[in-house]
Amino acid sequence: MINAQDIKNGTCIRMDGRLYFCVEFLHVKPGKGNTFMRTKLKDVVDGRVLERRFNIGEKLEDVRVERRPYQYLYAEGGDDIFMNNETYEQIPINKELVTGAAFMKEGDTVEVVSDASTETVLYAEMPTKVVLEITYTEPGIKGDTATNTLKPATVETGATVRVPLFVNTGDKIEVDTRDGSYVKRIQ
Repeated sequence: MINAQDIKNGTCIRMDGRLYFCVEFLHVKPGKGNTFMRTKLKDVVDGRVLERRFNIGEKLEDVRVERRPYQYLYAEGGDDIFMNNETYEQIPINKELVTGAAFMKEGDTVEVVSDASTETVLYAEMPTKVVLEITYTEPGIKGDTATNTLKPATVETGATVRVPLFVNTGDKIEVDTRDGSYVKRIQ
């Protein structure tokens, strides 16, 4: 159990039978009344964010989470198979629990977050930015660098990314895995 004033970003709590991660918190000290914590909590299962207010001193059930690097091996049905880099144990994780799964290729390392008490996988996170090669896009034309127009490009994982007109097939680009956006071209 933890006190409400001990909540920080990344703290995992169990509330109403569900697990939530704190994504934002604010310690509020109004002119009148008691001090309280205003938080934004993200549901681990469905990703919904809810705002919740806790009084200082209120007891909450905390969940101890472990973060471990796992290597992506292959896809099997609706699951992705990952290997623990320390024990070489292989585990299946549902594709829906992997953030940025569309940009994942064999051998990539992800961070798997699991409940330490039950060993249940909560979710897996790709690195924020990955470098991918473009396998197909319409060819660029000389002088296409002047505008901010974007075109679709297919990367080596099969995902489609909107890229500037000057990017061509065979180029390597950096992609933000959180929203699938183009960051920059790699020379």
